[in-house]
Parts: sequence; C-alpha cells; structure tokens
Amino acid sequence: MTAGTRPAAPQRPSQQGKISALDWYSNVFELIDLRSFSNLWFWIALAVVWSSASHWVLGVPYDMVGRARRKGGQAAEDLLDLLRINTTRLLYIADEAGLWIITVGTFFLTGFMILGWVYGVEIAQALFLLGFPMSLVSLISVQTARALHTEDHDLDAVFKRLSRHRLSVQAIGMVSIFITAMWGMYQNLSVGVLGG
Repeated sequence: MTAGTRPAAPQRPSQQGKISALDWYSNVFELIDLRSFSNLWFWIALAVVWSSASHWVLGVPYDMVGRARRKGGQAAEDLLDLLRINTTRLLYIADEAGLWIITVGTFFLTGFMILGWVYGVEIAQALFLLGFPMSLVSLISVQTARALHTEDHDLDAVFKRLSRHRLSVQAIGMVSIFITAMWGMYQNLSVGVLGG
C-alpha cells in the first residue's frame, strides 16, 4: 500500500440490507408491472376470459348442450332444468338491479376510456378492452335469457338459440382479441419494449 492511499471502507450491513430490499422491490414491481400489454399475465387473463365466456353459455357448459343434443333423454332434461334455473336467476338480477349495474358499468368503462386514451394510463386501456366487449356479451346473454324464458320452445329451438348465442359470443371475442392484440403490439412498439 502506497503512502496517501486509504483502504476501502467495508460496507456496513445496513447498506447491504437496503440494496437487497431494493432488488426485491424491483423484482416484485416487475412481476406486477402496470404496463399491461407487455405483461404476460394480461394475455393469460384475456385468454381465460374469452375461453370461459365461449364455454359457458348462459351458465351452462357447452359440452352439456352437445351431450343433450346427441343423447336426449335425461341429458336433455338436465340441460333444460339448468337452463331454466340460470335464465331465471339472470333475469331476476337484470330486473332488480339492471339499471344500477348499467349505471356503475358505464361509469367505470367511461373512466377507463378517459384514463386510458386521454391520460395514457395503459392499465385503464387494458381494462376497457376487456370490459367493454364483456358488457356486450352480458347484454346478449340477458336478451337470449329473456327469449328463452318468455317463449315456449321445443328442444331443437333451444339448441339453435344456444348455438346462435355462442356464435355471437365467439364473434365478439375474436374481434375483441384482434383489436386488443393490434393495440397491444402498437403500444409495445411505440414505447420501445422490443428495442424500437
């Protein structure tokens, strides 16, 4: 050691603890990143939401509809019973609290739209792109439930109406996923996540 130079001071334990705590916080915040379109969890949630909406037709799993159509008998009776229970419940909620649900839903969707596209909050854009199409699915579900509940249908007419409802939900889902994917790629490229 030459004259005039000092040995490096050892790091105090409290400084080492702060550094590791900062690394831990940065790792956690990286995991729950609010930049939704670059986050894997958002795309998993999008896939789960639309696959569930397509599979559950008015609260009835669609494989049950196919089984009732193929086998008839007890499977068809079970389907009609479950459909009657779910449509009655859905219509009760729509009649009793429908106005409040529409008011609160519109409030949140408008807030997400303003926060997302006026103020540039990405998580609000993601929530709007999830919530708005699902609100359309909810309206179609109430309309289908009312049609099934008020009219006397034979089994073939019920199958056709449920198939038409599922096809409508799938069409809304495909358009929604396409628009969300395009907007998400645009956001990722414009922010520069991919090196742009």
